[in-house]
Amino acid sequence: MSKVGGAFDLASGVGGKMEKRDVLSAVEKYEKYHGYYGGDEEERKANYTDMVNKYYDLVTSFYEYGWGESFHFAQRWKGESLRESIKRHEHFLSLQLGLTPGQKVLDVGCGIGGPLREISRFSLTSVTGVNNNEYQISRGKELNRIAGVDKICDFVKADFMKMPFPDNTFDAAYALDATCHAPDAYGCYKEIYRVLKPGQCFAAYEWCMTDSFDPNNQEHQKIKAEIEVGNGLPEIRLTRKCLEALKQAGFEVIWEKDLAEDSQVPWYFDMDTSRFTLSNFRITAAGRFITRNMVKAMEFVGLAPKGSLRVQIFLEQAADGLTKAGKREIFTPMYFFLVRKPLSNNQ
Repeated sequence: MSKVGGAFDLASGVGGKMEKRDVLSAVEKYEKYHGYYGGDEEERKANYTDMVNKYYDLVTSFYEYGWGESFHFAQRWKGESLRESIKRHEHFLSLQLGLTPGQKVLDVGCGIGGPLREISRFSLTSVTGVNNNEYQISRGKELNRIAGVDKICDFVKADFMKMPFPDNTFDAAYALDATCHAPDAYGCYKEIYRVLKPGQCFAAYEWCMTDSFDPNNQEHQKIKAEIEVGNGLPEIRLTRKCLEALKQAGFEVIWEKDLAEDSQVPWYFDMDTSRFTLSNFRITAAGRFITRNMVKAMEFVGLAPKGSLRVQIFLEQAADGLTKAGKREIFTPMYFFLVRKPLSNNQ
């Protein structure tokens, strides 16, 4: 994607399937859900479908412009580029699940399908992505066609809290930085448990606050609120709360670990404004500055809808919050777990 072509793709994609004249009001409504702007956590949970859909309508083109097709962080080795680490992160997930050719796999909260395509090609499996955002699904189907996986991979528009699949449908399930959007971890995990075949596994990277997070620390709370508003999250759960919810849902825990602890290169490296890197220039401080002014200019001349600049600003705010949280080790975007649905189902 050229810089000019990428800029126009960014401008045309802001707002997803909504009318461009409605983008500003969607931004205003989205912001009001969040504590950073005076919103309430219970309201976010009660209206999570609307909130998350508005978020991805607004930000998907920004994500793809700056991040590529896979919207997640990754454990990273020295000398490894961000894109290389993201692919390896997806391959690791596939290997942990023990995927074999021909299996039917579920991607929970699949975005535009970057991991879905990579994992399908790596493991020779058929992957179904669940997503409740119409714009992301239409974009993902086009990318599947371009990648040549449209015959073995597909998308289903559905809420992952109530999926339209029979019990015991899938040979494996995974989620990458996605189930953090669920208003209730237990309800989400229980639904994944239901559609997974007995004896089969679910693996995920979760966004969580760590045990170093102090709910009575105002700075910690402010950082948490920045991450929530910039990433469309109802709340960010503690790692131990996710583990409790998995067990409550009926899963057997095979192993779990915060993989950020062992990352040789900090997962937030490219977003850290105190560093300079060319590995993914668009999400660096300099890249953000250029993008912000580009979006401002496009909005001014009418190429981008009004409200686009505000989206760019709250995404920058999210990047700053994530970086501060990473440096203080109060948050992780890669709490990994591998769990199994028991062969005998007594739930």
